[in-house]
Amino acid sequence: MRLLLVEDDALLGAGLRAALSRWGFAVTWVRQGGAALDQLAAEEFTAMVLDIGLPDMSGLDVLRRLRATGNALPVLVLTARDTTYDKVVSLDHGADDYLVKTTDMEELVARLRALIRRAGRGGGALSIGDLTMNLDARTVTKKGEPVSLSKREFDILRALMEGAGRVLTRNQLEQSIYGSAHQVDSNALEVHIHNLRLKIGAATLKTVRGVGYTIGGAAL
Repeated sequence: MRLLLVEDDALLGAGLRAALSRWGFAVTWVRQGGAALDQLAAEEFTAMVLDIGLPDMSGLDVLRRLRATGNALPVLVLTARDTTYDKVVSLDHGADDYLVKTTDMEELVARLRALIRRAGRGGGALSIGDLTMNLDARTVTKKGEPVSLSKREFDILRALMEGAGRVLTRNQLEQSIYGSAHQVDSNALEVHIHNLRLKIGAATLKTVRGVGYTIGGAAL
């Protein structure tokens, strides 16, 4: 999933880009509103994380211009401004969600994923080796043959395929599947992983000992 990050603070922007990349996003980071508009005109993104206080123009101006073109890109405003007025103004300008910068990464990622799901921008297909996932039909094939998965198994496999080549921790997988508010049984993920391995092959879904799970990466 391609994400446009608009944040002028160098330290915060670098940290957000690194963290969001670990969660499976392909992040393009710009530090000015004009650069954001140029990127939006030139490329397709799945969502945007937008600061309000930018050096060349307000993030609200970026948002207003984006919506004036009819672009319905999901936008999450991430700002230090925490008043109700700022939130209302952002939403009125076309923001889909609003978080203050004190939020933790798990909540940010959960909200981004929710925005993307609601916007129907999670469609398309993912392929890793002989494994193919159709995101619109929610089907999986291996060597052209259908693989029957439960909803949880599909969601886990999707998270792993979207982050192919990276190791996803237990916590990252649980957050992407259940969200931050859901209470998860202690061994639920391991049960789903076990069932997935039986269906797609143990060599496809690998364990990185002491870290997590990966598809398309080498086990350690």
